[in-house]
Amino acid sequence: MTAIENLGASKDAIQYHYDVGNDFYAAWLGPSMCYSAAMWGDGIAAGDLDAAQLNKLDWHIAAAAADRGERVLDIGCGWGSLLFRLVERHGVSEAVGLTLSEAQAAWIRARAPANVRVLVAPWQDYRDETPFDSIISIGAFEHFAAPELDEAGKVRAYRAFFEHGAGLLGRAGRLSLQTIAWQEVPKSRQLEYLPTAIFPESNLPYLSEIVLAAETSFDVLSLSAGGSDYARTLRHWIKGIKARRQELAAAHGEEVVQRYLENFTAFAFGFERRLITLYRLVLRKRRLPEATRA
Repeated sequence: MTAIENLGASKDAIQYHYDVGNDFYAAWLGPSMCYSAAMWGDGIAAGDLDAAQLNKLDWHIAAAAADRGERVLDIGCGWGSLLFRLVERHGVSEAVGLTLSEAQAAWIRARAPANVRVLVAPWQDYRDETPFDSIISIGAFEHFAAPELDEAGKVRAYRAFFEHGAGLLGRAGRLSLQTIAWQEVPKSRQLEYLPTAIFPESNLPYLSEIVLAAETSFDVLSLSAGGSDYARTLRHWIKGIKARRQELAAAHGEEVVQRYLENFTAFAFGFERRLITLYRLVLRKRRLPEATRA
């Protein structure tokens, strides 16, 4: 199989962000250890971040039909919240997670049952002879295209991800994707708004770029926007960091704490002003017409 070029953030850039320290994130992410937008819904109190995070995980699991599958791949698995939810709550036989963070992998391995496996590897390099029933990717897509890429380059980077993902799935397998995206920012000005201080070497997609990149290998089954969910999540994180600011600064430095507070505040402002949004897409692998199959 031909090697896939990495057109997004490097491993060093990812580790710069995620390897600040597991204890740093645990102090304000809460029990779910989910570092992505939660999903509020009926019956979930506005202040219950953990319930909203578990609701998000269950939504993606159902959307990807992962609760009916035997093998599920999590691309950008974070601290393993989805992996654990898949096997402990939904009875999935095997859950495999990919991360570029050594710290995240260590966290998962210290807690993982036998049917949860985590690899420190880019998705571009991952191969598996046994097809997956489902793929879920939450909050990783933002790192798949570098800031210097033009629109055609971004589409090429995203298309490589979708085509590789389709190759890892069984026939008619599903992919559930959650990503931050540009909304009311002109393409000519996107570089002005990039949060490179906290997420180096990364850019955000536009919806048109996602759909154009996916169309060669997936059909889009559903699309929903959740910018308000992310704004609310960020406000929870900011509150959590401020509540433990003194101990976090003592352990990791005031500069780190201030950097996260400033960037999370800017992100929340961006969602509230509709500069950026959150998309959740459910995609199904395309079935090749009979005439084109080998």
